[in-house]
Amino acid sequence: QGNNVLLALTRPDVIENIHLQYLESGAEIIESNTFNSNAISMSDYGLEGQVYEMNVAAAQVARRAVERHRRNHPDRLAWVAGSIGPTNRTLSLATDMNRPAFRTHTFDQFVAAYTEQIRGLMDGGVDLLLCETVFDTLVLKAALFAIQEFFAAQKVRLPVMVSATITDKSGRTLSGQTIEAFLNS
Repeated sequence: QGNNVLLALTRPDVIENIHLQYLESGAEIIESNTFNSNAISMSDYGLEGQVYEMNVAAAQVARRAVERHRRNHPDRLAWVAGSIGPTNRTLSLATDMNRPAFRTHTFDQFVAAYTEQIRGLMDGGVDLLLCETVFDTLVLKAALFAIQEFFAAQKVRLPVMVSATITDKSGRTLSGQTIEAFLNS
């Protein structure tokens, strides 16, 4: 039904093999299969209660692939990036043109969803966190805030990376920001 993140629980062997193929082809960073492993996105499948478990499992699958690759290639380093996707909702854009202020979720709900995902990724053994395919700066702010709060509470820090989505040749995000505006936000 399109819920590929569930494969970390149902077919970890398939996901590990994909990771190994990337590593064998020269990748130094592989992503956990957790792009939509958050309560907001998983609510479409009724799997909000399995988010932590999915993130731990996906991080562990990626970690196993990295460790296996290191045993075969001790001279090559590789890392696991905990993939944190944008969710399938937005905070910046109106979802109902008849009610321009309406949003399906609040900033705090995004922070809570991301915090649970981050906890699972960290417990699963990632080396860094990657907020990826960002199209809504306010959602990214919720993810970065959740990361910052988690790091402070756990007295831990890992590298954090961000990738933005540019929708067309205009050089703007889906919400209309230029890259410069995105960075300033």
